[in-house]
Amino acid sequence: MNKLLDLIDHGQRPGGGNHGRVVEGIGRAIVAGEPPAGELLPRDEELVEAFGVSRTVMREAMKTLAAKGMVVAKARVGTRVRPRNEWNMFDAQVLRWHLDGETVSDDFYKQLFEMRLAFEPFAARLAAQKATEVEVARINDCVQAMRAADDQTAFSVADMEFHRAVFDAAGNAFFHSVVSLVGAALLSLLRRSSPDPHPDQLRRICDRHQRIADAIAAHDPDTAHEAMIDVIDIGWGRVFEVAGQQPTLRR
Repeated sequence: MNKLLDLIDHGQRPGGGNHGRVVEGIGRAIVAGEPPAGELLPRDEELVEAFGVSRTVMREAMKTLAAKGMVVAKARVGTRVRPRNEWNMFDAQVLRWHLDGETVSDDFYKQLFEMRLAFEPFAARLAAQKATEVEVARINDCVQAMRAADDQTAFSVADMEFHRAVFDAAGNAFFHSVVSLVGAALLSLLRRSSPDPHPDQLRRICDRHQRIADAIAAHDPDTAHEAMIDVIDIGWGRVFEVAGQQPTLRR
């Protein structure tokens, strides 16, 4: 249990004040396995002292972690870490903590991309049915921004905006809850793929995205659906290209 107190100061990010600092510190420690699922967190008194915050701040931070499905508090028992399969993996912060960890399993990446396959091709299909001229223009602008990007980070930002634009064009409010999955997947590309992709590779990626944009503009749901699957498959391959392996995604 003392290991959590050793971990809470690691990897904290600025912003969010004391509340954000506590959530970030404890959340990262839990994802790192300290303490493991089923175990109790240190007593509130210990955590308050370790973070140098008030009991009110600590209580609100625990509510935030509970809302993410990571902990549950019981009177006269303490706050216990919940099983990992009960965590809200759609939460952007929880996903980031996983990706920021020292070791991220191949299975985690695979599950992430499988979830993309479950949502994004259908979102592209809906976008092809519903997209307005303004939404089509926005999607095309994102492809042009990808082509004009001068580094991997700018390319990924434009890529993320492309997928966000497709979700918006799909016109389904529930899809906004899964946008964080795409962001996490694109972050994994920055972490796992080549830091300097070959220009031909980037051009092919842009061309695949353009195929989605063209299908949406043509109101061709079937082509938009298949083109999105191709783009996700390419992303999956880039995650594993450094290791020289490219396992197949289940469809």
